[in-house]
Amino acid sequence: MRNSFAKELLKLAIDDPSILLITGDLGFGVLDDFAQTLPNQYINSGINEQSMMSMAAGLASRGYRPFVYSIGNFPTFRCLEQIRNDVCYMDNAVTVVSIGAGLGYGNLGYSHHTIEDISVMRALPNMRIFSPGDSDEVLFVLNKILVDTKPAYLRLGKGGEKNLNSICKDSFSDLREIISGDDGVIAFTGGIGTRVLDAIELLKKDGIEPKVISVPVLSDNSILSLLNICQNKVLLTVEEHLLKGGFGSMVLEMAAEQGSDCKISRIGLDPNLISKLGSQQFLLDEHGLTSVAIFQKFKSLYT
Repeated sequence: MRNSFAKELLKLAIDDPSILLITGDLGFGVLDDFAQTLPNQYINSGINEQSMMSMAAGLASRGYRPFVYSIGNFPTFRCLEQIRNDVCYMDNAVTVVSIGAGLGYGNLGYSHHTIEDISVMRALPNMRIFSPGDSDEVLFVLNKILVDTKPAYLRLGKGGEKNLNSICKDSFSDLREIISGDDGVIAFTGGIGTRVLDAIELLKKDGIEPKVISVPVLSDNSILSLLNICQNKVLLTVEEHLLKGGFGSMVLEMAAEQGSDCKISRIGLDPNLISKLGSQQFLLDEHGLTSVAIFQKFKSLYT
């Protein structure tokens, strides 16, 4: 996803000089083309995330569209006060770009795991949240971010995520149907989609064929649309994020407010487990976020 982001942002920035890319002394290789092609729209601020975010807010207040790029935990938790005060409360059009969302940087330990970010970012005023599931969704949400002049949080995988468009070529919207089906709904956000699709193959063997929906835009409108699709059906939400305050929590909150008749359950990262060192796939297994677990959870919900 990060490579697709860098390529598409460069394409957009060539035609729009207000777009700036700001990095905290990383992204070399991925961001080189942007830096070399548009040196006047690229800033390496060094390792000072708090100042980087405030600088971006100041530039946004002057009409620029800065994208602040770093490994997931650094442009979020490390400079949360600056995001809250300088970006969100001042309603500045800064896009916070989080790379390696979830457990993407698994081998670097829990200090580099970005698994509480949705719950934090959605609590802030004016902040829009985007969590694409593959490279095609990255292109869709990038253009959607630039349509509006409000703060945005873009949650990206580190790389290597399977392109879901090879399975379904539906048009894009805040919700994207990946697989059609009549036996309830499995909805996911972010790069966990491949494990959901593996679970679907297991469900099919038992004669259960749910609809699969990717949710790249996490907003009240998208969640309400999801609940409307799931009327009188079972719904399982899947996310590479702690269950507390994440995507599934958004769904439950909206369902309670709307009096939804969906039968809802969630699967995500264990909030009581401090992640070990290991690859992203190893850590997902440790948290129990496996295709078999998704299969078992949905089957128990459906039957």
